[in-house]
Amino acid sequence: MHSLLYLFLDGIGLAPESDDNPIASARTPHLRSLLGRPLLAGPDIVSEHLIFRGIDATMGVAGLPQSATGQTALFTGVNAAQLVGMHIATYPTAPLREIIARQSIFKSAAEAGRRVTFANPFHALYWKAVDEGHVKLSATTLAFQASGAPFRDLHDLERGAAVFWDITHEVARLGRPLRRTRASPNAEAAESDRQRFPVPPISPEEAGRRLAVLAADHHLTLYESFLTDLAGHRRLGIDAERVISTIDAFVGAVARHRAPDTTIVLTSDHGNVETRSFKGHTLNRVPLVVIGPAAAHFRNIRSITQVASAILRALDINAPTPAM
Repeated sequence: MHSLLYLFLDGIGLAPESDDNPIASARTPHLRSLLGRPLLAGPDIVSEHLIFRGIDATMGVAGLPQSATGQTALFTGVNAAQLVGMHIATYPTAPLREIIARQSIFKSAAEAGRRVTFANPFHALYWKAVDEGHVKLSATTLAFQASGAPFRDLHDLERGAAVFWDITHEVARLGRPLRRTRASPNAEAAESDRQRFPVPPISPEEAGRRLAVLAADHHLTLYESFLTDLAGHRRLGIDAERVISTIDAFVGAVARHRAPDTTIVLTSDHGNVETRSFKGHTLNRVPLVVIGPAAAHFRNIRSITQVASAILRALDINAPTPAM
């Protein structure tokens, strides 16, 4: 049976090469080598063990794609924007939470006896803030919570069995004040993680190696980074090119250290970081990058609504009928 590593990188769209696109000017040797070209808009690349194409994030609904509906679609296969009639930013509303609780792919995988895990660690302060009503759960966290599997914590991070959302621990160690905003659904995690953690910085290469090792022990592993979305919204104080180069080294290491039966699935919920012109989301297609032996299951995907069912098919699980 295949092992799937789901890399959800928030806020990455595909745009042509231009001075306005920081992805074009960033140093990305690993992605260029893996994909055969930069992470830019262009023709599809489809082979036995590699798929790279842009897929639609608008879901046929007018307006700019947003995080709550986009992530709900990615983790359930439901066209959330059509269901509620609009794109919803930040946190899932009650109808979206209901869909996630019922149709999360992590729930389906766990109920089918597959080993699932969320590679990101969560600070005890985060859960305390949730319990006290100060923080709402993002679609990503709700989707994994529906599986009933345990979340990872800082003890897992310290022993190398988790990977932090900022990859290298740089943002957390600097204690950058990231206020919650509509722009970033998981900025609340960053806010809780402003403490100067007693964990040393690591290289993106080491973080990628750790994630690959973790994925080899599970049928379905989720990893989320919203570095790119925060950079696109100018929330980090770190230039976008540097963030993209970190992502490049990280993904390169994941691919280099992945087990032979592990397939990497990388995608996003909406465009953002690929333009310097403004700080909001874009209508650009988002990347679908699939690397590994299960790539054939993703050959016909054209929309973010189709990723979830392809993941379940790759795990030999019948996808639930999408709610409408």
